[in-house]
Amino acid sequence: MAQDMTLLWGSGSPPCWRVMIALEEKKLQGYSSKLLSFEKMEHKSQEVLDINPRGQLPSFKHGNIVVNESYAACFYLESQFKSQGTKLIPDGTEDQALMYQRMFEGLTFYDKLSATIFYDYYVPEGERLESALKRNKEALVTELKLWEGYLEKLGSGSYLAGKSLTLADVAVFPTVATLFRFGLSAERYPKLGEYYALMKERPSVKASWPPHWLENPKGQDTLKDM
Repeated sequence: MAQDMTLLWGSGSPPCWRVMIALEEKKLQGYSSKLLSFEKMEHKSQEVLDINPRGQLPSFKHGNIVVNESYAACFYLESQFKSQGTKLIPDGTEDQALMYQRMFEGLTFYDKLSATIFYDYYVPEGERLESALKRNKEALVTELKLWEGYLEKLGSGSYLAGKSLTLADVAVFPTVATLFRFGLSAERYPKLGEYYALMKERPSVKASWPPHWLENPKGQDTLKDM
C-alpha cells in the first residue's frame, strides 16, 4: 500500500506536515518521500509540475491517483484506510461535527498566521505598510484568543475536538507548532502551549518533525510579544 505512494514535500510547510502526520497515524510508513527546497524553487520543477500543475507542495500520488490539496489528501487517507492505524473521524454526530468545524476553522487560523509571519515575503517592499501589518497582527491575536478559549472549554489534556485525536489535530497542529516556532509565548497562551506539548509527544509528530527545525531548534522571535 504505502509502497505505491509518493510524497514530494518541503520542510516546515504546514500543508506538507498535515499529510505526513496523517500517513504516520494511518501506519503508512514506507512511502516514497522526497524533500524539496523552497529556497531553490524546486517546487516549480518539472518533477512537481508533472504531479501538481500548480507547482506547489505537497504533491501526493497513490498509484495513479493524485491528491495534492493537503486537506483532501488527509480525507483520502482516512477514507481509504479506515480500519488501519488511528481512527481520525469519530463516529459520534456531535464529535464529528466539532471535528469538521475546527478542521475548517484551521484554514482561517493558518491564513492569519501567514499574513503576519510571511508579510514581507508576500508583499513587495514598495507596497508594505506598517498599518497593514499591525492589522494583521491584531487579527492573529483575536484568532489566538478564540483557540485558547476552545481548548479551555474542552478541559485539560484534550485534543481540538475532544479526548481523541482527529483530523482536526492532523490539520491544525502544524499551524500551532509554527506559532511556537516563531516565538509565541506559552505563558501568555497556556492552553495552546499545553496542546502543543501534548501533540509533540505523539510518535507521528516526532517522526515527521521538520528536519530544519531539528537542525536549528531555536526558531525565531517574531511573535514573542504577541
